[in-house]
Amino acid sequence: MNLALLLRGVCRRLGDKPAVTDGSHTLSYHVFGERTARIAGSFVSMGLTRGDRVVLAMENCGEFLECLFACWTAGLCAVPVNAKLHAREIEHIATDSGARLMITTPGLWSSLAKLTDTVEYLKAVICTRSEDYDCLLRSEPMVPIVTEPKDRAWLFYTSGTTGKPKGAILSHRNLLFMCHAYYADIDSLDHKDVKLHAGPLSHASGLYALPHMLKGGHQVILPSFDVDQIVDASNQFQNLTMFAAPTMLTRLVHSPAVKNFRVENLKTIYYGGGPMYVADLERALSIFGPRLYHLYGQGESPMTITGMTKAMHASPRSPEDFRTCGVPRTGVAVRVVDDQDRDLPVGEPGEVITRSDCVMEGYWNNPKATAEALRGGWLHTGDIGSLDGDGYLTLRDRSKDLIISGGSNIYPREIEEVLLRHPDVIEASVVGRPHPEWGEEVVAFVVTRPGAKVDTAALDALCLENIARFKRPKDYRFVESLPKNNYGKILKTELRAILQKEKQAESGTQ
Repeated sequence: MNLALLLRGVCRRLGDKPAVTDGSHTLSYHVFGERTARIAGSFVSMGLTRGDRVVLAMENCGEFLECLFACWTAGLCAVPVNAKLHAREIEHIATDSGARLMITTPGLWSSLAKLTDTVEYLKAVICTRSEDYDCLLRSEPMVPIVTEPKDRAWLFYTSGTTGKPKGAILSHRNLLFMCHAYYADIDSLDHKDVKLHAGPLSHASGLYALPHMLKGGHQVILPSFDVDQIVDASNQFQNLTMFAAPTMLTRLVHSPAVKNFRVENLKTIYYGGGPMYVADLERALSIFGPRLYHLYGQGESPMTITGMTKAMHASPRSPEDFRTCGVPRTGVAVRVVDDQDRDLPVGEPGEVITRSDCVMEGYWNNPKATAEALRGGWLHTGDIGSLDGDGYLTLRDRSKDLIISGGSNIYPREIEEVLLRHPDVIEASVVGRPHPEWGEEVVAFVVTRPGAKVDTAALDALCLENIARFKRPKDYRFVESLPKNNYGKILKTELRAILQKEKQAESGTQ
């Protein structure tokens, strides 16, 4: 079940085929496999043992994939981290996971190099494109070890309601099931397929590198989302597949450069991670045709809960289908339940729960959160949705006050706790406001001490010192008090209503 062992077979059969292109540099499967095996040998020679965690805090680059498979070759557990996170957030993940090694990239090196001084078990931080990284390639190559299906492969850190991210434990079985569901529901693949990575490899784009690599597909890695580079890739490669968060897809279809996109070279765009406006989806379909796949998943069940196929996009039952997340994926059970986990009637909203071989083992070192999320043997997603008579799932709302901006999950309490560090801030409540490009943007309602004058620049600086830039509020509202119920709980629904009313008034004056 070791994914690296499966890749080794691909490298043997398709050694001369392109595996990874990063900029103008391409590695064949033979070379990629050799580098992966040598890096794994170096990990072992450094004293890392089966099950140890390795943090991959890396910008998009080819080395991410070779380090990922090197971890699995040596029987280690990879901990991919969003490169946009603040150094303090990455420090927490390294500490919480008990990581013994971190691999990073030149753009992050200066902020992460000293983490060996503050993270207890961290032996070293190694930067790509350096002599230290080159040394990893000088060890003798090792054969992938035999693993058990439930051996841990990937710790996927996802934000929690306390503001501290939780590590969803994904096994080799989970990831292989995810790949099989891809083949069953989205596309059959072979060595002629090209996977374009314009989103972070640490998340949705990188997860679906796996089904492509296990079939010998070619990975083409862009440093970030760039419309011109995506259009160039469409002119250079055939059988092209890419991930796009709704905000990315919206930017792509509204860019003047999209007129130069070679649609005949596009095989699939799979999108998810947030709400997609119907008008933008219809525009995407008019440009790309029936090449879109909408997926709904979570880090706890990576990429694999429900999906809306290309055929469903091409021939919807009605325009309302575009507001749904499609039907349960192959081998996946989905229910909508009340607070007692009893199934609800068709059309009635409740919590979405799921069960499959894709669902995580639990949260790393967090038995309480694990018991809550997996009670009764089902993953409780925290999302509110409803099922229709044909089994189509529509998400109605998100519990836990999650904000999704640009495809990234943002939990308000994390930001609120930072704002409350300011000596003159006595209360803060953060909500999402609809945004035409990003899906949602962060707005903070702030109550200050009587007579105090708080500068928004100071609050910005406080946020930038502690959390990722994309989580920083785009708007601060200073209010005398926050709306609360009889138990003192802040009524965020009223705050959202204020923003919604403002938007409606603004629309009425335009």
